[in-house]
Amino acid sequence: MFEGLFQPMHLIMILFIALVVFGPKKLPELGMGLGDGIRSFKDSMRDTEESVAKSDGATTSVPDTREIVSGHNG
Repeated sequence: MFEGLFQPMHLIMILFIALVVFGPKKLPELGMGLGDGIRSFKDSMRDTEESVAKSDGATTSVPDTREIVSGHNG
């Protein structure tokens, strides 16, 4: 349904329309606000996952990548 939706020409037209609507001075502010919003959303999701893991008593461990690459434990 959405195949071919984001072709380069479509993205250029979207950016051009955003430039006309918001103006060149407002776009960096909007970008920073969007970035801050995404960052805070990721932080809140990470905090939620940590609190759920603590309440369940589950611990997460990260495997040693050297063991995975070498193929043996030792």
